[in-house]
Amino acid sequence: MSEATFTIRRGGRDGGEMVAYQTRVTEGMVVLDAVHQIQAESAPDLACRWNCKAGKCGSCSAEINGKPKLMCMTRLDTIDITQPVTIEPMRAFPPTKDLIADISWNYEVKKRIKKFKPRPPDAADGTWRMQQSDVDRVQEFRKCIECYLCQDVCHVLRDHVKHDEFIGPRFLVYSAALEMHPLDTENRVDELKDEFGIGYCNITKCCTKVCPEHITITDNAIIPLKERVVDEFYDPLKRLVRLFRRK
Repeated sequence: MSEATFTIRRGGRDGGEMVAYQTRVTEGMVVLDAVHQIQAESAPDLACRWNCKAGKCGSCSAEINGKPKLMCMTRLDTIDITQPVTIEPMRAFPPTKDLIADISWNYEVKKRIKKFKPRPPDAADGTWRMQQSDVDRVQEFRKCIECYLCQDVCHVLRDHVKHDEFIGPRFLVYSAALEMHPLDTENRVDELKDEFGIGYCNITKCCTKVCPEHITITDNAIIPLKERVVDEFYDPLKRLVRLFRRK
C-alpha cells in the first residue's frame, strides 16, 4: 500500500481550479476507484459520472494526465503515481461541474443524420436476403459505447472548435454503419461533404487509438466515407455526366 497524489479539476461552467488530494493506492485499483475513495475521504461533493465500472457504458470518460481515457479501465499500475496524476473532464466539450462535461451537443448532432430507411422486403413474408459479408461489415461499428473519447481527442473539435461544421469521428462511424448497411436506401453523401465536414478529417488515426472498443474508426469507417464523397463529387467522369444533365 502506498499514497498517491491526484490533482483533480474542481469547479463549474464559469471556471475551475486544480485541487490536489492524497489517497491510499492498493493493488488492482483503477483511476475511478481512487476518485471514489477521494469522495469518501475528503471531497464528498466531487462530481463525476460513472455507471457500469466495466468499460461498457462510456460514462466515466475523462482526461488522465492529458489523455482521453475511461477512468474505470485505467489501472493505476499503468501510470507513474510517483508524480501527481491529473484528472480533468473532456476538453472538447464545456465543463458542467468538476469531472463532468456537457456532452449534449452529441445528441443534437445525431438527430441531424438521416435515419435508417430499409428497402422493400425481398420475400412475401416480409424478410430480406443479405450476404453475410455485408452484414459482418457493419457489426464492428455497433460496438460503440458512445464514450465520446474519439470526439474528445479529435483535433478538429478539441483544438479548432469546429463543432458547427464537423460532426466528429463518433458520428462518422454512425453514418458509416447506416451507409454500409445492406438494406439502407438513404443517401447521406451530400451531407457528409457539405454539412458534416468530413473533409476536415486528415486521418491522423488518433480516434482509433483511444477507442476502448478497438473499432478501426479511420480505416473502416472514415476513409470509406471519404471515398464515397470523392467518387460522387470529384470523379471527373461523374462531374461530366452531371454537367450534361444540367444542360
